[in-house]
Amino acid sequence: MFELATDGPKVIVCGVDGSDPSLHAAAYAWGLARRSGARLVLVYVVPVATMSTLTPGGAAVLREAAEEVAGEMRAELAKAAERAHVDYEYRTEPGDPAGVLSRIADEVRADVVVVGASAQAGHRLVGSVAVRLVRAGRWPVTVVP
Repeated sequence: MFELATDGPKVIVCGVDGSDPSLHAAAYAWGLARRSGARLVLVYVVPVATMSTLTPGGAAVLREAAEEVAGEMRAELAKAAERAHVDYEYRTEPGDPAGVLSRIADEVRADVVVVGASAQAGHRLVGSVAVRLVRAGRWPVTVVP
């Protein structure tokens, strides 16, 4: 017997960093989770490489800014959760964004990883988070513009 809308992702991991593409990715992932009844794991990664190249005072300022962004996103997500019934978790972790997202996706046994498209020119040389996740090849990766 054919079942309509019963298959699909049950765990979705989405990287957020406060940029417009990442917020679009979060909105897409939120809707996908709502429609499929999936658990959503939103991950804000604080890049450690950037912090290590700064003076101790500069690293503290960057850490405070990252904590402020993470707090604002947590508050916005709490508001959104009141309007839409989605089982979600919000995590903030330091590290390399692609590495942290990969580790968490493996930990939670994600069915899909959703990220925003990168607009940074340097990613053509090094590779964007999305490209690095695709190359890992362990889950489908959706890149949202």
